[in-house]
Amino acid sequence: MDAELFPRTRAQVAPGAVHVPDWLDARAQRELLDDCREWARPPAGLRTVRTPGGGTMTARQVCLGWHWYPYGYSRTVVDGDGAPVKPFPGRLGALARRAVADTLGAGTARDAAYDIALINFYDGDARMGMHRDSDEKADAPVVSLSLGDTCVFRFGNTGTRTRPYTDVELRSGDLFVFGGPSRFAYHGVPKVHAGTAPRELGLTGRLNITLRVSGL
Repeated sequence: MDAELFPRTRAQVAPGAVHVPDWLDARAQRELLDDCREWARPPAGLRTVRTPGGGTMTARQVCLGWHWYPYGYSRTVVDGDGAPVKPFPGRLGALARRAVADTLGAGTARDAAYDIALINFYDGDARMGMHRDSDEKADAPVVSLSLGDTCVFRFGNTGTRTRPYTDVELRSGDLFVFGGPSRFAYHGVPKVHAGTAPRELGLTGRLNITLRVSGL
């Protein structure tokens, strides 16, 4: 399938890559949003990420467990206020393992030591270019949870940032997991549909919570 939106049903987008709509119910979404608001507070709070070339990412970010910066990890916010990174909550690790078991099978990540959360905030104009999550020293599946505005999530291949790729509509509460042969696939967010968040959630914009195993 090439740049066509998948329907709103549970689907394997590529080998090892699974989309589950509405995986988080309304209560779980509100609780996770409340947590994200606390994590976004300084110190080591929400920041603008600057690339080595001098550019900036349009999605802002806060990290838990390990601090990601282009292109590595540290225990302090080396490209921000220098504060120690906030701890990774054990409940997020349990959530990640449950997500992997639900999508890729119970044995896939039973003992995986999830220890990184990258939380990206997108306003209506934010985008994310095609990239791979390849700074970790482990190949455990990546778990992605969406809150707020709907986006187009572009999931590609492991060899190139270009086609073939598949566009998937991610709405608030959706789960996307990619591991195995798709663990190092290129992916990005070419569009956010502003104003589409569930009204009762009370969020303007989109939050993406990405959970990973560092292997560090």
